[in-house]
Amino acid sequence: MDLLKVENLSKSFGALWAVNNVSFTVGEGEIVGLIGPNGSGKSTVFQLITGLLRANKGRISYDGKDITGFKPYQISRSGIARTFQIVRPFPEMTTLKNVMVGRAFGSSSARSMKETEDEARRLLDLTGLTDKMSATAGHLGLIYRKKLELARALATKPKLLLLDEVMAGLNPTEMMETVEFLKTVRNSGVTMIVVEHVIKALFSMTDRVVVLNAGEKIAEGMPQEISRNEEVIKVYLGDYEHA
Repeated sequence: MDLLKVENLSKSFGALWAVNNVSFTVGEGEIVGLIGPNGSGKSTVFQLITGLLRANKGRISYDGKDITGFKPYQISRSGIARTFQIVRPFPEMTTLKNVMVGRAFGSSSARSMKETEDEARRLLDLTGLTDKMSATAGHLGLIYRKKLELARALATKPKLLLLDEVMAGLNPTEMMETVEFLKTVRNSGVTMIVVEHVIKALFSMTDRVVVLNAGEKIAEGMPQEISRNEEVIKVYLGDYEHA
């Protein structure tokens, strides 16, 4: 069953079409990769799905409902969450309180402050941030801010999670730990779309991959199919296996 359906999605900025007539689906329980060169439209697609931008044309359906034109808070409450390539914690708040914000204002708000805090503590433990619970978010290192971004997104209780370069800046060990963690998240019932330039890591966890170039979809298929696609190799992948 399709959880998300994007149909003929287009967005222009003046004369530039950042996304042009893009269509794809995401089945419930899938991890779908979204890849392409810088400027290919990946982050714009995320902005359109989450309501931060409005499409010029096209339709977005989620869980059987048309959510085209919904405001970001409506989309969050419907069960869609995202992380950002440039992490955006509330810098003056503690790590714990950052996650509590997500739990309090997500798709299924907690019934009490105690429940909110208990759930936030569980997510901090799950993402390896327990010892940073009282730290001010603005003083965390990059790896910890990325973990916080993920914990805060999960705190909203999403059915669909959009991840924007969550592995950028991580070392190989941290990347593999993140891959295994995301597989665990999927097994808990969360569907994912992942934008990532670390191709080996992305291909190791995705069921399908959608490829964009210059705002248009140029390929879609299983990772092994995409890795052999001549057009994708030419415009993006190159000799990634030996990179």
